[in-house]
Amino acid sequence: MEEYIQNLRKKIGHDPVILNYAGCVFFTDDGKLVLQKRSDCGEWGFFGGLAELGESLEEAAVREVREESGYDVEITSLYGIYSKYFVTYANQDKVQTVCTLFRAKIVGGTPVCSNSETREIGYFDLSHPPKMFCKQHQDILEDLISGREYIYR
Repeated sequence: MEEYIQNLRKKIGHDPVILNYAGCVFFTDDGKLVLQKRSDCGEWGFFGGLAELGESLEEAAVREVREESGYDVEITSLYGIYSKYFVTYANQDKVQTVCTLFRAKIVGGTPVCSNSETREIGYFDLSHPPKMFCKQHQDILEDLISGREYIYR
């Protein structure tokens, strides 16, 4: 995927592009929300990332959770689509992020608490959630707390 983005950026420079992300909302058996403390900024967020060329959003979400957490998850439903969010990265690349978020359940795996993308895995009660690293993830959390589903923003 990195090569795809690099080739695209060679053609368009830092101009805005739409990038498709996929992620998951999932809980432990005792009802704790599972989140990652991100290695890039040291703040909390949902597991997910860029869909790779030729990959479905469901496949991307499951892969990203496995890569970032060590958990194997099974998608149970669509949670929402968060599409009107804009980011300028440190290198000045501009993107509109479109995140398709799925509900999932843990079906296996072993938690990996530290890797290149995840500094820590946290387990939170929805009544005491952490501050999220960006507006998109904060909106997702607020929708989750309020009980909303099938969101499109």
